[in-house]
Amino acid sequence: MPQFLVAIHHPDDFVPASESPAARRDISALNDEMIAAGIRVFVGGLTRAADAKSIRVPDGRPLVTDGPYLETKEHVGGFWVLDLASLEEAVAWGRKAAIACRTPVEVRAFR
Repeated sequence: MPQFLVAIHHPDDFVPASESPAARRDISALNDEMIAAGIRVFVGGLTRAADAKSIRVPDGRPLVTDGPYLETKEHVGGFWVLDLASLEEAVAWGRKAAIACRTPVEVRAFR
């Protein structure tokens, strides 16, 4: 079965402790629903983008710098990997994720 990434986007200044009790409850319920449906492969939250390390190879040697690879106002804050039959099904779960997380979500298929 194809796998899909459902990625949650947070603003740079997002603090996980700032999530409301209602949002935490809704995210937990969504996780329970995914488990019950047998589609959840993996779920994970990420540390702040500011804590990332970026590695580039400008002259054949890896160069490590502090911070995210892209300078943007939003970054991936967490994600699910789901086993689903179709992109349409993945988008349906992405809608549920956007509602539960109260934040933009991106859905992409793995190759």
